[in-house]
Amino acid sequence: MENIASPKRSVTVADVAKAAAVSKATAARVLGGYGTVSDKVRDKVIAAAAELEYRPNELARSMSTGKSGTIGVIVGDIENAFFSLAVRGISDVARTAGFNVIIANSGEELSAEQSAIDLLIGRRVDGLIVTPSNCGEYDHLSNAVRVGVPLVLFDRTIPSLKVDAVTGADRDAAMAATRHLQEAGHRRIAYVTAREGAVGEFFTSESQLPTSSVLQRVQGFIEAQSANGIDDAHRHVRLGASDQEHTDAVISLLLSEPAAPTAILASDSLVGLQVFRSLQTLGVSVPEQVSVISFFNADWTTVTSPPVSVVDQPVYEMGRLAAERLLARIDGSETPETHLSLATSLIHRGSVARCK
Repeated sequence: MENIASPKRSVTVADVAKAAAVSKATAARVLGGYGTVSDKVRDKVIAAAAELEYRPNELARSMSTGKSGTIGVIVGDIENAFFSLAVRGISDVARTAGFNVIIANSGEELSAEQSAIDLLIGRRVDGLIVTPSNCGEYDHLSNAVRVGVPLVLFDRTIPSLKVDAVTGADRDAAMAATRHLQEAGHRRIAYVTAREGAVGEFFTSESQLPTSSVLQRVQGFIEAQSANGIDDAHRHVRLGASDQEHTDAVISLLLSEPAAPTAILASDSLVGLQVFRSLQTLGVSVPEQVSVISFFNADWTTVTSPPVSVVDQPVYEMGRLAAERLLARIDGSETPETHLSLATSLIHRGSVARCK
């Protein structure tokens, strides 16, 4: 008969305490990361735990310390390189501090975001970093704060929600990109965004843009165009580029108009890629016929022909700062809430030409 070995018994705190010749309470303090012990005792316990291959019981630690050692991160689209890079910055800081990260993807859907908040709170996460899908609908975020879960907003702000936020300087970035196109002689500039809307629908109200980052970019674009003598700049902000098919339709409609744009500013890297593909499909030459600038320095922008000029956002740094703010709150920081707005820069490549 085959001899089946019994499963190895889990190493307990008591085992570690015995090996380190300390009390169980002392070993628990060291392994749980709470209370105070001497460096000599801490080193003994850690060495014993490593020798025995001790693995902490996270549920038990959560019940005894009130902390799970885990933070929750909810982003709009994890397939978007912008959010992937941000999560890397968050995770690097969290890991160094001894925290695990649970990532949830809302798909920019409010209901999915609400469900993720409920799930993560149920998992007893120590704090949350959230990219809100709708800055006008945030009762679920207020509830998280109300029950004592530290919260940091990422990439977008909700001014009436008194929590920390880390974003890019979106309004200034859009103004700088638009002015660059203006300096190249462009007046007929279109701003294309993925926010839902009928194909080619133009911007008329802030309610059409429920995320603060997109709204601020649109406002920056309109302000720069208005200052350049374009009276109806809002009509050149086009919604509905939510996927390649819809972007194709938006670009076709724009180029068929009597005053077709000579330049396009894409609201993010996914939209930028879709716009570039649409122009290729239509046989429109970049930048000879239409100049293009995209937000975010995604990898694809350097391998196209021509490479695409971009608004370079310090995304990794944004993620790092968001994690640091959250860990400070988890650690009990009571400083006033802050909004960190990080400056961007414009990387000039080959997708912008002087307007003839």
